[in-house]
Amino acid sequence: MDHVERLAPFRTEAAAFEKAVRRAFDLGEPVPAVPACPGWTVTDLVRHLGGVHRYLACVLRERLTVPPDPAGLTLPEVPGDPEALTDWFAQGARELAELFDELGPDTAVWTWSAQQTTGFWLRMQLIELAVHRWDAESATGTPGRLDQDVAADAVTQTIEVMAPARRGWQQPPPGTGERYRFRRTDGPQSWTVVLSGDEVLLDPDSTAPVDVEAAGTASDLALFLWRRLPPTALHVTGDAALLPYWFTLVPPV
Repeated sequence: MDHVERLAPFRTEAAAFEKAVRRAFDLGEPVPAVPACPGWTVTDLVRHLGGVHRYLACVLRERLTVPPDPAGLTLPEVPGDPEALTDWFAQGARELAELFDELGPDTAVWTWSAQQTTGFWLRMQLIELAVHRWDAESATGTPGRLDQDVAADAVTQTIEVMAPARRGWQQPPPGTGERYRFRRTDGPQSWTVVLSGDEVLLDPDSTAPVDVEAAGTASDLALFLWRRLPPTALHVTGDAALLPYWFTLVPPV
């Protein structure tokens, strides 16, 4: 997926998140809990995602190329009323989408990754939005799958970008050559990953032997890597104990 291709699903996911949130708030008190986010209700989820969107809108609007000082950012007050809070989220998502559209993929801005561009943020935020839409839907019933293209991109991004970052942010044990394969059952892709020392090495579509293989739809693989689905949601062959060990080697944030 490229920058232009990500804009439409970003808007689609934002609308779906808003719909799921309104459905949750319509149930009244107590506000439903978010199963995948212990201690959070739907209210917390909306505040989190809406806050992230406004924080990034400041980064993009000001073309910041160094980490912003949160104390120096002036963000609007978060409404307490559920309807106003949902409207607040929707407005922020629209404004962020407009900035992504206006700036294109190559405007230089600060990010926490080596890729210091607006394109990084759209990719990251589309994935995060899709996962949190799933979270919001799961609070009131059965959540819908992630879009296949978005989910496949999320698997690649999680392995190539998030996994090395998470290992750098925390102090996990070194890899000892563990070989993982994540294989799509709804498409031709597979991702073979080797954890060696501090490195996370991706070998796309490799057929070499691995220690453990986890097979599932692109959506299920992405949701597993985001700790939304358990290993039992996937078809696992090889050393099944290595699958939960992934989150020791690649600690969640």
